[in-house]
Amino acid sequence: MPPIFGTSGLRGLVTELTDDLVHAHIRAFLAACPHGGTVHVGRDLRDSSPRIAATVIDAIRGAGLAAVDCGAVPTPALALSAMARGHAAVMVTGSHIPADRNGLKFYLSGGEIAKSDETAILDALRTGGAPDAAQGSLEQDPDCAARYVARYVDGFGAEALSGLRIGVYEHSSVARDTLGEIVEGLGAEAVRLARSDSFIPVDTEAVDPDTRAALAGWADEHALDAIISTDGDADRPMVADAQGAMIPGDVLGPLTARLLGARIVVTPVSSNTLIDRVDGIEVRRTRIGSPFVIAGMEAALAENASAAVVGYEANGGFLLGFAARGPNGALAPLMTRDAVLPIVAPLAAARAEGRGLAQLAARLPPRFTAADRLQEVPSERSMALIETLRRNPDARAAFFDTGSAEAGIDETDGLRVTFANGEIVHLRPSGNAPECRLYTEADSPDRAQALLAHHLDRLAARLREAG
Repeated sequence: MPPIFGTSGLRGLVTELTDDLVHAHIRAFLAACPHGGTVHVGRDLRDSSPRIAATVIDAIRGAGLAAVDCGAVPTPALALSAMARGHAAVMVTGSHIPADRNGLKFYLSGGEIAKSDETAILDALRTGGAPDAAQGSLEQDPDCAARYVARYVDGFGAEALSGLRIGVYEHSSVARDTLGEIVEGLGAEAVRLARSDSFIPVDTEAVDPDTRAALAGWADEHALDAIISTDGDADRPMVADAQGAMIPGDVLGPLTARLLGARIVVTPVSSNTLIDRVDGIEVRRTRIGSPFVIAGMEAALAENASAAVVGYEANGGFLLGFAARGPNGALAPLMTRDAVLPIVAPLAAARAEGRGLAQLAARLPPRFTAADRLQEVPSERSMALIETLRRNPDARAAFFDTGSAEAGIDETDGLRVTFANGEIVHLRPSGNAPECRLYTEADSPDRAQALLAHHLDRLAARLREAG
């Protein structure tokens, strides 16, 4: 599958992310989008990222702009640093996908690029990007991650997690050191776990059984109050409770929104419907992908510039659209997916109430989700199956098996089928990887998992037949 530029930026096999291809996309970005004369550059911990980051910096400087090299830093830390100075940013990362792939994420001075920016970049890619100019300057920024740590220590206070033992699953997350510093800065003891010298593609939305077993084992072995981690570039959180059981991203989102006093929540159609039952919150649904969430947040702010609006995705990435207050201080808006806020806020809320994370989550309306993906499936094959199911009720009846009649379908993004018993099964082809995503929702976690396993087997069988 050749490199694709889309909702999550540019992604592809490392062998196909040539210097020329990377250079062309950077020059297209510079021609199409405002940048403030300077572009900040960060990278994750993949073996291929330093080479690609060097190419990005060369392309920026070759266009006559200043480049700020932030090194290996979390994506939201890079965005926060660039936004504070009114500059653009480029993150070299493949996020949660395997190490043989990589990519670029693009940021403006206000946050992530929107769909309109994506279109402009593609147009510039076809017509020619920013031309060569006298070489721009290069600045090193060794304090980018430290400012990100300070954001949360200042906002939540040095005692916010006092007395807690928090496991930090380090693996190859670019935030592994940063997470430990934040936990300790908030007064907890950080227990560092499973640091890896090789890249591990952790997908916080589809955690494999071996990792779930490891989380439970660490929680018991080290007497932990919680375990935290992120995906590779740290814009998606992973949180487990004192038993090592996962707290899904679309549960962390409502907990965080409630702590911050949000009044409008923008979230994709795939997120847990429990948020629709939380009093005092208006929910606006979008297609899947942070650009769509951002567009929904911007629409809310256009209606009311002081709206207390936030966004989150089912993967847990949280976007703050207003000047909020933490328990100890201000939290400036950050219109990009952030992993740390939906980690720290629920932990701080649970500690302040004298509860565990599981108890805190249990106070939300009882709806449960599960998600996984079928990998190495061409997108066109997934889309063909979904189209067949979309237009043919008999095909849907044969494929979906919940023991209940179909009550309705939602085609906002992929095919989301709701059944008379309230259960939901949702199919969606990935927009940036050869994967087909599967989401389920039910009134118990066991039932959501059973629906997931059953329909994942059916999905694999159907897509193998089509191959």
